[in-house]
Amino acid sequence: MVGRITAVNPISPSPVSMTKPVAPSALDLATPIAAPAAVPGADLLIRKGTRHFILTNLALFSAGFSTFALIYCVQPLMPLFSAEFGISPAQSSLALSATTALLAVAMLVASALSEVVGRKPVMVASLIASSLLMMACPFVRDWNDLVWLRALSGITFSGLPAVAMAYVGEEMHEESVGLAMGLYIGGSGLGGLGGRAIVGVLADFFSWRHGLFAVGAVGVLCGLVLWWSLPASRNFRRASPSPRVMLAAFLAHLGDARQRALFLTGFLLLGSFVCVYNYTGYRLMAAPFHLRQSTVSLVFAVYLVGIFASAYIGDLGSRIGRGPVLCLSMGLMLGGTLVTLVPSLPVILLGLAALTFGFFGAHSVASSWVGANASHSKAQASSLYLFAYYLGSSVIGTLGGVFWAKGAWPGVVGLLAVLLAIGLAGAAWLARSARPA
Repeated sequence: MVGRITAVNPISPSPVSMTKPVAPSALDLATPIAAPAAVPGADLLIRKGTRHFILTNLALFSAGFSTFALIYCVQPLMPLFSAEFGISPAQSSLALSATTALLAVAMLVASALSEVVGRKPVMVASLIASSLLMMACPFVRDWNDLVWLRALSGITFSGLPAVAMAYVGEEMHEESVGLAMGLYIGGSGLGGLGGRAIVGVLADFFSWRHGLFAVGAVGVLCGLVLWWSLPASRNFRRASPSPRVMLAAFLAHLGDARQRALFLTGFLLLGSFVCVYNYTGYRLMAAPFHLRQSTVSLVFAVYLVGIFASAYIGDLGSRIGRGPVLCLSMGLMLGGTLVTLVPSLPVILLGLAALTFGFFGAHSVASSWVGANASHSKAQASSLYLFAYYLGSSVIGTLGGVFWAKGAWPGVVGLLAVLLAIGLAGAAWLARSARPA
């Protein structure tokens, strides 16, 4: 028996006899031909579950950890600076405020520099240089020299925060961005705790100089991890930013009332958060608590609450709306700050935990809202938010020292209550005026 040979019409999938050609129907002609399968490797975005994703998150976690450790490790040492150099609490806060002030300004330039030389080189050079400057701090003998070194560190730090956000936006697949940013922010929270704990314990048993040197050495190791594990950019397109175009983008974002409200939110968020932790050490080392330096440093373990909050509240904001969640987070910060007025260590820790949870959640929502609200030049929008964010740390962090000198802890809480109430009112306005999704 001889079988009849059939073929498949490339337009219609039905078998057709070789001996009887069939003309394509109108429906066949109207059916689009499927696109060819994607060539392996054509999709250059990093996805969850791949080796590049694991390496990228190891690098980002290391960068976040070391950045916050290097910046904020001086916070629990402020009472020691006051005692050794004979300076006021407000002057002592310059060890942190000088860093964040220069960081806020330099970040606007560093993000543009990364457009020319690339993301990874700027990030690695920034972290290594900042770590080496930290290792030089223990060798100074004059307070002004220490402040100058910390100010210079603010410039070198500027190559990390905004550039890391740009790298994630360019290299990560959309479905993987949230987890990558959550791990970066989580690494930052853990670094804020780790840096304070290292210097606090070493300062108690040796000196604060040993503590700063150790944190600088950890930063160098993290810089090497960043250099080794961060994949080279595959979607970066080198550009020569025009100052005129960049200025126009900045002015356009500043002309948007919603963006201005978000920038103000960032200013109040970090400023209030840093101010509380700046002067908590002074309070807990004095009567009636009389805690040791190492014990005060361990109080910062409440930072662990923030690692959970940044992921949980960020996801909650995407499900029920950013406006209500931002209001809830700001209200939690205000309530936590007021609770710390109670002269009981467990209650103070509870208030700090509430403040920390609200801060990390609010920052996660506000920073993502800035990008979502920007219809163009998202990198410039993020840079302006971070500028206001770190500027708030400098201004309010130092201003709190004045209120501490005049009214001790109730004076600090009074200042922050007013600022956080303004932030809560701004969040309520943002919730009402939010663009529909």
